[in-house]
Amino acid sequence: MTASIIDGKIIAAELRGRVAAEVARVKAEHGVTPGLAVVLVGSDPASEVYVRSKHKQTQEAGMASFEHKLPADVAQADLIALVQKLNADPTVHGILVQLPLPKGLDTDAVVNAIDPAKDVDGLHPTNAGRLASGMPALSPCTPLGCIILTKNVHKSLEGMNAIVIGRSNLVGRPLVQLLLNENATVTIAHSKSRDLAKLCAQADLVYAAVGRPEMVRGDWIKPGATVIDVGINRLPGAEGKTRLVGDVAYQEALKTAGAITPVPGGVGQMTVACLLVNTLRAACAIHKLAAPAV
Repeated sequence: MTASIIDGKIIAAELRGRVAAEVARVKAEHGVTPGLAVVLVGSDPASEVYVRSKHKQTQEAGMASFEHKLPADVAQADLIALVQKLNADPTVHGILVQLPLPKGLDTDAVVNAIDPAKDVDGLHPTNAGRLASGMPALSPCTPLGCIILTKNVHKSLEGMNAIVIGRSNLVGRPLVQLLLNENATVTIAHSKSRDLAKLCAQADLVYAAVGRPEMVRGDWIKPGATVIDVGINRLPGAEGKTRLVGDVAYQEALKTAGAITPVPGGVGQMTVACLLVNTLRAACAIHKLAAPAV
């Protein structure tokens, strides 16, 4: 048996198409143009590439895109002042401060300064608390993408056994809450979990978000299980180049899993698409419009 490949590129493109159609409808019917503001502090090359991708895809979806670049040595007070200015700007419906921030800046203080209604990264404690309580909330983009990818394989996740490996605030914890909202039975595993291979072998759905290259081995996977690999790790490759691998030993898992996301070309593709979803949802909520059909 060879697993079917869950193509994040195709699924993300379809999602962006649905977002663009809803943006056009909201503009035509209500005169509202959803706006996303991205704040980049410093000049981290990976962050710069990511911000360019966000800007391009935001504009392609018909939204307004606002970019704010600040030097790495910006004062904490100046960064928070910018966030507060964006909170008050009626043309901005989504605010994303690109993480990680340079050393010396307090990430929690910056995230907490964002208006929860505009927190399209889903990291504000208000949104995290609402999500944990089963209330409507803006959810972090990567976990949201994981759920959409899974539902391309299984229409309903109800009653399925899921394991989430990793408990970060960005992925693991919110993903658990989203899975509970889908009525899955969820195990959350981490570096202190005992007999991880045995826990994995019981799961219909495996989510690897631990940040360790190829940690999840093929023989850990229950035959036919769906595997969503959130990891992005750089390893040395041929001729001095690097290669990207996930947290799952992909070639091994292909032989056991029923369906699996590749790295690259899987979850990463969904993160920006889900950022557009969150911005559209935030714009509709702020203007007291019906929730968009995405």
